[in-house]
Amino acid sequence: MIELLLSDVDGTLVTPQKELAPRTVEAAHELHEAGIHLALTSGRPPRGMEMLVEPLALRAPLAGFNGGLVVEPQMDVIEEHTIPPALVPRTIEILEYARLSVWVYHGADWFVRDPDGPHVARETHTVQFAPTVVDTFDGIEDGVAKIVGVSDDHDAVAAAETSAHAELAEHVSASRSQPYYLDVTHPQANKGDVVKFLAQRYSLPEERIATIGDMPNDVLMFARSGLSIAMGNAHREVQRAARHVTTANDADGFANAVRRFILGRS
Repeated sequence: MIELLLSDVDGTLVTPQKELAPRTVEAAHELHEAGIHLALTSGRPPRGMEMLVEPLALRAPLAGFNGGLVVEPQMDVIEEHTIPPALVPRTIEILEYARLSVWVYHGADWFVRDPDGPHVARETHTVQFAPTVVDTFDGIEDGVAKIVGVSDDHDAVAAAETSAHAELAEHVSASRSQPYYLDVTHPQANKGDVVKFLAQRYSLPEERIATIGDMPNDVLMFARSGLSIAMGNAHREVQRAARHVTTANDADGFANAVRRFILGRS
């Protein structure tokens, strides 16, 4: 008796080209017709999910920054969790010590120091807005929703995650939303707490919420939901944490999961 599906976006809902496949759109409308809510959560800023609202006919909240900023589909803010200001400079230092390029998200703004840095162009295409280039992050401490460390050295990203956990412990949440992205947010800004928020908003037991994702930061929402689905393109450890595994995001994995595991269709 699933009444709500919480879906990750990149690697799950959209194709590797960051597009919505036709069958994904059809599956979203089939959920609506069955009376099942569809909510989204992502490391993206809410503004970076706005283009999904109309084609998917979304009415449930969008949890951006892994739950750091939750908004209505019309972008009205419902709930916000920001990083403690005193920890912002030290978090940036930890990421830079690991030789990661750093991005800072503050409200609707995305700040970078290197506009030609790794994945900036790709992220600009994905979220459909450009960053603000600054010389320094000094003065941008209050109201920071997310700090991202970026590198194509995946071992360096993993090492930075370990360092952030060791030094900042329970004061922040640090997890990889992609092998090349380390997202640092408020400790309540994690996808497990998004499940809790939605359960309270819709007065649902968590057992009636399904979750679907592909990355390690999705495992937290798997653990809190009644039905968890990993994508076929997910890492092996992510698949082991889920109840079911669907096909990959370049093979209609979202649509197949909805029809087989939620709607019970072949």
